[in-house]
Amino acid sequence: MAGVYGKCFDPEGALWGIPTFPWKLAPDGYATRRQLRAQGLRPGGQPVAAQVMRLNRRAGTPRVAYLYHVDRALPVRPMTSRKWGALALAMLARRTCPKCQLTYSYCMPRSLGMCVLCAYPEGTCDGIAA
Repeated sequence: MAGVYGKCFDPEGALWGIPTFPWKLAPDGYATRRQLRAQGLRPGGQPVAAQVMRLNRRAGTPRVAYLYHVDRALPVRPMTSRKWGALALAMLARRTCPKCQLTYSYCMPRSLGMCVLCAYPEGTCDGIAA
């Protein structure tokens, strides 16, 4: 392999410390965290087994995605009732305005820190008359 792929192809791990493959050319048996999650799996505490790399032309820095062994991955832990409850309370807090205490069907904008009606009480939003 020549050019960019030659810099990203290191199956023995001599250059980068772990086996490295070009982007989208990893062998079977490896998966990223997202790919494992799509299969209902998690890394389960195993160390990074390999990486896929793509050199960024503009910045010159490589983009890396870590790979894990699929056969060593464990199933995802199921959500318990307490986790569901904690998630529901967190979402309720994100939908409740801290100023007027109204609960909306959407999450409050983090840039405002409150609902739009409390942020712009004069009836104008970004200079547009209501």
